[in-house]
Amino acid sequence: MIKNENGFSLLEVLIALVIFSFGLLGIAALMAKGLQYNTSALHRSYAVTQAYDMADRMRANQLGLAAGNYNSITGAGVTDPGCIATATGCSPAQMAQYDAWQWNTDALSASNAVLLPGGSGTVSTAGGVYTITVIWDDDHDGAADDNFIFQFQP
Repeated sequence: MIKNENGFSLLEVLIALVIFSFGLLGIAALMAKGLQYNTSALHRSYAVTQAYDMADRMRANQLGLAAGNYNSITGAGVTDPGCIATATGCSPAQMAQYDAWQWNTDALSASNAVLLPGGSGTVSTAGGVYTITVIWDDDHDGAADDNFIFQFQP
């Protein structure tokens, strides 16, 4: 029997503290990664919703679609035609312009970042198939490097 058993030594306490600290750091890193992946999934969900929103706008304006008003929408230089609040309403071409303006300005704009940080959207067509592309900056590094591409044939 050992006579001087008084409890833990200082070295044992320090080792236990180091092991406990590494465990807490691991849990904190796990939580940070979980938050990052959750935010990324939310952004992708918004991108899908925005692509489907533009497809629905295009399907609702069949005359504008047939006239080719949706054939090449980009986020740059799209302006509000100002016809929504007028008594006469919008022509199919003005409605397409309004759709492009609202889609890029309200939801995807890099300056507003309402839904997607650094977001922008484009619509292109080839052979009767429309391609809607939504691009955004998911990791906030200044480069819009994540995208969602949706193709449909109205």
